[in-house]
Amino acid sequence: MQFRVFEPHIQVLGQAVYAVIDAFTILKYIPSNICLQEGIGISDAEGNVIIDPEAWYPQEAWLRVFEWIALNVGAQSLFKIGTRIPENAIFPPWVNDIESAIQAIDIAYHMNHRKQDKVMFNPHTGEMLEGIGHYGYHKVPHESKIISECNNPYPCEFDRGILTAMAKKLHRMVRVVHDDSKPCRNKGQNSCTYVIMW
Repeated sequence: MQFRVFEPHIQVLGQAVYAVIDAFTILKYIPSNICLQEGIGISDAEGNVIIDPEAWYPQEAWLRVFEWIALNVGAQSLFKIGTRIPENAIFPPWVNDIESAIQAIDIAYHMNHRKQDKVMFNPHTGEMLEGIGHYGYHKVPHESKIISECNNPYPCEFDRGILTAMAKKLHRMVRVVHDDSKPCRNKGQNSCTYVIMW
């Protein structure tokens, strides 16, 4: 179910959290105000939020920011925030085509979260900690198509934004659609499924 943590006390890297601010090219006071209300970042002299890219913030608070934006600004803003994640979050360096780009999302997702003060993916050992769900990857044989089941507490449109931005970095002519025949977090389920086609 979107906006609800899978496990308590998970933290999100500030560099990724900044995508919320980055998505609002104008009216930055909107995400600034809600981030500050949730205890994310500190205020500058003008009342704008300053997010430390190396700090860790509670996932519960960040999800409440998403929920507030969904209710008060709309789903299109969640999509826009998702498109800013690849520009703000840490991603593995080996991404070189659309397939590796989509596969990298789950690793990057875990690299930008930590549990009990331990980053949830170790690039040196390949160890991945559980507790936040996953971004799935299934390449459809003999087709230019990838299926990604996203089982995590983030909003549906946010994930479509991430998948779209990552795919378009490597292939301009790409479409990402929500598979309406599958469960959806907007309907209280724990996952959404997307089809990436190029």
